[in-house]
Amino acid sequence: MPPSAPSIPKENFSCLTRLDHNRAKAQIALKLGVTSDDVKNVIIWGNHSSTQYPDVNHAKVKLQAKEVGVYEAVKDDSWLKGEFITTVQQRGAAVIKARKLSSAMSAAKAICDHVRDIWFGTPEGEFVSMGIISDGNSYGVPDDLLYSFPVTIKDKTWKIVEGLPINDFSREKMDLTAKELAEEKETAFEFLSSA
Repeated sequence: MPPSAPSIPKENFSCLTRLDHNRAKAQIALKLGVTSDDVKNVIIWGNHSSTQYPDVNHAKVKLQAKEVGVYEAVKDDSWLKGEFITTVQQRGAAVIKARKLSSAMSAAKAICDHVRDIWFGTPEGEFVSMGIISDGNSYGVPDDLLYSFPVTIKDKTWKIVEGLPINDFSREKMDLTAKELAEEKETAFEFLSSA
């Protein structure tokens, strides 16, 4: 349990990676000329930082009333493994640089989406990205990291989507963001113990 709130179950804590999730969906939608609602099951793995990994290996897009995999629809692996990832990773910084302000409306929309899905659940066959406290049993992510996973939500309870195949490219990206989070956690605990 979190050391500053030991009486609250770990499952009651979540963090917002929905903004990044929404941005990833929007980038795919823009590339394909569809709406964000036509894109589902993108995943944000890890940290809300420049090491986050927006993963579309399991994502689907609705094209002409048919669902197809994003890799099949986009037909541009180098864009999906390069510019797409860096655009999502750097989007917040790009908005601040351009506007001299944060993307407050996008964040507000993401908060609404996050809370709506907790309250009403995720649609059948769809998952969303949510930062939760890892139990060390999913996708090789160390225990007690606040890490973004794909989740489904039903009856106000989230559940990690288990068993998705992870390729070597994804594994490397997922491990990198987990390493960053573990280092941040260690630094935070060092600070707390010295205070």
